Amino acid sequence: MTVPCRTQNFICVLFFCFLDVENIINISQFLRNMLSKKKLVIDFYTRMMNKMYSIFGDMPFIKQYWPFILTGFLCYLSTRIFYSKYASQDKKKDIINSTYQTPDEIAEISENNSDDTQNDENEECDDDYQPSLPSDLEHIPLNYDRISIDETIDRSNEFYNFMNLRRTVRHFSQEDVPIEVIRNIIRTAGTAPSGAHTEPWTYVVVHNMEIKKQIREIIEAEEEINYKKRMGKQWTTDLKPLKTNWIKEYLTDAPYLILLFKQLFSFKNGVKRMHYYNEISVCLSAGLLMTAVHYAGLVSLTSTPLNCGPALRTLLNRPSNEKLVLLLPVGYPAEKCLVPDLQRKDLSEYTIEML
Repeated sequence: MTVPCRTQNFICVLFFCFLDVENIINISQFLRNMLSKKKLVIDFYTRMMNKMYSIFGDMPFIKQYWPFILTGFLCYLSTRIFYSKYASQDKKKDIINSTYQTPDEIAEISENNSDDTQNDENEECDDDYQPSLPSDLEHIPLNYDRISIDETIDRSNEFYNFMNLRRTVRHFSQEDVPIEVIRNIIRTAGTAPSGAHTEPWTYVVVHNMEIKKQIREIIEAEEEINYKKRMGKQWTTDLKPLKTNWIKEYLTDAPYLILLFKQLFSFKNGVKRMHYYNEISVCLSAGLLMTAVHYAGLVSLTSTPLNCGPALRTLLNRPSNEKLVLLLPVGYPAEKCLVPDLQRKDLSEYTIEML
C-alpha cells in the first residue's frame, strides 16, 4: 500500500510533535551510551536502518528522504543536549555569583517595599507632615573646652596606642562583671549620632544562663550548616588560620551577651516614625560600644550570626520591626588566653591625604 505524500508529511510532523522532552532526554542518553562504544555504533546503525525500512518501507517519500529526516532529528537532538548542558552551567554560575541574602535581609527588603508603597499613598493623600522632633526645638550653646595643639596631639596618640591593644577574644573567663559596668558601656553606645536623631538601636543584655544556652543551641545549629554548606570553600579556608568553627563556647562562658538590633521604624503617639540610615547609625553605635568595652578593661567579640536573626528575635521577644545586627559576648579573658598574631595595615595602605 502506498501512502500519499501529504499523509507522509503529516506523519513526520506528528512523529516530532509527540516526542516530549522526557523522551528526547531518554533518547539522548541512549545515543550517548551507544556512541561511547565503537562496536555498538555499527549495530545501532544497522538496527536503525532496519527499523526505518520496516516502518516506512511502504512510504516512498520517507524511504527516499529518510537521511535528511534523520539528520534533522539528530541536529535537533544535539541542540537540545548542548542547550541543556550550558543552561545548567549558566544557572550554577548565577547561583554562585548571586549575593546571598539572609532571611532578615529578605524580610527587610519586603518591608521596605511595603513602606515605600505606603509612603507614596500617604504623600498623595496628606501633604501636612509633622517632624518627629519638636517643631520649636531649642538650640543651645555647644559645651566645648578647647585644648592646646600639643595636648591634642598627645591625646590622639595616646588614644591610638590604647585602642591598638584591643583584640577580638574567643576565650572568656566565667568571672562575673557588675551590671552597672555593662549599663555604662551601653549608655556610651547610646551617644552615637543617628539619622534625624531617631536612635534606631535596641540593646538586649543577656545574663541568664538558660537563655544563653538556648542562644548557643540556635547559633551552633545554624553555624554548622553555614560552615558545611552556605559559606563555601573560600570563606571557610580564609577562616582556618583563625581556628574558628561552629562550636561557640564563648556564648555560655562569657558572663554577658549583648545583642544589638536595628529598628527599621518605631511608633510615637500612634504615629509611625521612619528611621533613616538605621544600618549606619547602628554601626556607629556598635563602634562606640566596642570602644567602651575596651576602656572598661573588658574584652569582646563581634559576632554576626548568619541566619539566626529570626529565631533569636523570637526567643528574645523582639518585634518584627527590629533586625539583629551584632551579638557581642562581653567579659574578662580566660587565663592563658591566646589570640592570633595579626598585624594591622599601615596608615598609608588605607588613607589618602589631599593636603
